Amino acid sequence: MKRFLLGFVTAVIIGGGYLFYSGQLSLPWAGAQKGQDPSQSEQANAQAAPARPPVEVAVYTVKPQEVVLTKDLAGRTSAFQVAEIRPQVTGIILKRMFTQGSIVKKGQQLYQIDPATYKAAYESASASLVRAQADVKAVEPKLARYSRLVKVGGVSRQVYDDTVAALAQAQADVAVAKANLVAAKINLDYTKVFSPISGRIGKSSVTEGALVTANQTTALAVVQNLEQIYVDVNQSSEELLALKKGLINPEKNSMVRLFIGKDGTPYNLEGKLLFSDATVDQSTGMVQLRVLFPNPENDLLPGLFVRARVEQSRKDQAILVPQQSVVRNADGSVSVWVVNKENIVNYQNITVLQAIKDQWVVSSGLAPGDRVVVEGLQKISNQAKVSTVEFNASANS
Repeated sequence: MKRFLLGFVTAVIIGGGYLFYSGQLSLPWAGAQKGQDPSQSEQANAQAAPARPPVEVAVYTVKPQEVVLTKDLAGRTSAFQVAEIRPQVTGIILKRMFTQGSIVKKGQQLYQIDPATYKAAYESASASLVRAQADVKAVEPKLARYSRLVKVGGVSRQVYDDTVAALAQAQADVAVAKANLVAAKINLDYTKVFSPISGRIGKSSVTEGALVTANQTTALAVVQNLEQIYVDVNQSSEELLALKKGLINPEKNSMVRLFIGKDGTPYNLEGKLLFSDATVDQSTGMVQLRVLFPNPENDLLPGLFVRARVEQSRKDQAILVPQQSVVRNADGSVSVWVVNKENIVNYQNITVLQAIKDQWVVSSGLAPGDRVVVEGLQKISNQAKVSTVEFNASANS
């Protein structure tokens, strides 16, 4: 029995060796042919594997278009017309004749100052005029008689000359009396204080019974015309020169939009940019621009801080790209991925001017017809081959 087992084991070992050396035994390292490097076999298998398909990306084809470049400038509102009501004569306020905070009309009476003393002065001046006119009437016939008598020697030449001078003096007294009467009438009229403009009147600084003086520094009230309103903004002198070059006729072409409050609520009417009052501040180099806005509903009040969007220039052949296609680098440069005719991706540096809604205005680096990658940026690298579909801006808005 032992001899039988020993013979069986020996036969198995000899058979296995024969199969090993003949290459017929299936072992892990037996895949390589005799004399072949295993690494070469792996490369052959890799080459035999199917190629990776190109990554699909959405591209935007650059098309020139007309754009309006704007700039947001901070500013403050001021009234179109302001009238500070001050007394022209001294006296006691007898009556206030308006409702505080109401709308007043041009020529409407606002206050009545005690007219008693000014009425008396007017009557005195009127009486002085009558007396001066009477003196003239007394001298005129006397001079007429002397003019005949002096020819025949009835009166001396000296008496005649004195009468001529007396008439001239009487006539001068009439002129002075007339001027005094006009002045007295003006002062009497000044006891009635009128509004010089139409607009909204504020609070009254005096009450009935208060003493006011002529040309006092404190205004009795302030009337502001708010049917139109100014917005004063500041811009650098260099930007102003560029603005004038960018617009053919800035006074006619440059319309301004207004945004109110911290949340930037848009004002529904456009304003007109004025250049007549622009002056350069020597310390800051800034120019103050004045914009005139219609204000029919009195929504804008003086003193508001606002933001004005001023049109700077117009470009007929501007190049714009979606903002999501632009990549900002660590060194501050800006770039995009451009797909060439062979659908190979290339890295392209560009220069941008400003954002308009969801697009950037590009000043250099791109040309009409270039295809810029908008979606799929995270899946590509330089010189990678891609497949493209056109970017649909409306579907992504």
